[in-house]
Amino acid sequence: MRAVILPGDKKVVVADRERPEPKPHEVLVQTKASAICRSDMSLYYGNPIVGGEAAETGDVVPGHEAAGVVVAVGNAVTGVAVGDHIAAHLAVGCGHCEYCGAGYTMLCPDWKCFGFDFPGGDAEYFTIAARNALPLPEQFSFKAGAVLTDMIGSQYHVQKKMAVSGNKTVAVVGLGPMGSAAVLVAKGFGARVIAVDILDERLEQARILGADDVVNSRDIDAAEAIRNLTYGRGVEVAIDCSGNPAGQNTALDAAAKLGSVAFVGESRATEINPSDQILRKLLTVVGGWYFPLGEWPEILRFVADNKVDVEAIISHEYSLEDAEQAFGAFDRRETEKAVFTWS
Repeated sequence: MRAVILPGDKKVVVADRERPEPKPHEVLVQTKASAICRSDMSLYYGNPIVGGEAAETGDVVPGHEAAGVVVAVGNAVTGVAVGDHIAAHLAVGCGHCEYCGAGYTMLCPDWKCFGFDFPGGDAEYFTIAARNALPLPEQFSFKAGAVLTDMIGSQYHVQKKMAVSGNKTVAVVGLGPMGSAAVLVAKGFGARVIAVDILDERLEQARILGADDVVNSRDIDAAEAIRNLTYGRGVEVAIDCSGNPAGQNTALDAAAKLGSVAFVGESRATEINPSDQILRKLLTVVGGWYFPLGEWPEILRFVADNKVDVEAIISHEYSLEDAEQAFGAFDRRETEKAVFTWS
C-alpha cells in the first residue's frame, strides 16, 4: 500500500508499505479521507508535540483524523463488521483505568496516539482498536467523518463544558481550521460569535461560516474591540485556537467577569498575569482537547439536528501522491483544512 512518511526537516515521502493485518481486537480500514492537522506539522518539522519513541523516529505514518470502510476484523472483534463506515478516535488507552472507563482514553497514563505512536490515516489502509472505530452513518461523508473527530468533536466537547448557548457571546481567537470549527459549533449552539484573526481572508471565511462580528487584531487591540462590541462587558466565553501567546492573552483579557476561557490551540509556553486576568475576574479557564468515546453519538446528533455544515471548513483536497505539495501548502498557510481523499 502507499503511505506518507514524515522524516522531519519538512521532508515528505510517499512510500510503499506492507498492508497491516488487524490484531485480535483491531479492525482494518480502507481509508477514504484523512485530514491534515496543525499538530501534524510537528512531525513535519521533526519535533512531535505528542507521542513517544515511535513519533521521534520520523518513520511513523501520520494522520490522526481519518475515516473509511472496514475491510477486515480481528478474531476477537464484536460490534464492528466488514463494510461498516467508521471514523477513528485517535486515543487508544489501556481499557482498564478510571479514565478509559469513563471514555477519556486520551487521559490514560498508557495511551497511544493514532498517527503519532502507531501508523495513522495518511495511507491506503490503517488499523485501529475496534472500540476506537466510531460508527459513521451513511448520511455523513467520509470527509465529514474525518473532520468530525478532532475539529468538530473537540469543539463540541469544550463548548458543551462551558455551556455555550443562545444567550452567550463567544469570541474565537485564531481562525485556522480549529477556529473555523469553533465558529461552526458555537453557531450550532445558537451563540453570538465574534471572530478574531490577523488575516482578512480568514475573517471573511468566518463570516461565511456564521460569525456575527469580526476583528482584525493585526492593527488594533482585539480585547478592547471585543469590549466595544459587548457594551464594555466582554464575552461570556472566549476560545483561543491560535496557540499563540498574544491570542491566549487576548482571550483572557476579552472574557467578562465570571466568564469562561478555553485554551485549545497547542502551545508549549506562554506568559500571563493570573491576578488581573483570572483571579480578580473569577474566570473559569479550561483546556480543550478531544472528546470521550461515549460522546460520539451526541456529536453526530448535534451536527445533524442543527444542520452544521462540517465540510465547509475544508478548503483543499489532495491525492496521497501529492502529499509533499499538500504539507508544503499547509505549512505556508496557503490552505486551511486540507484532506487526502480516495474515490
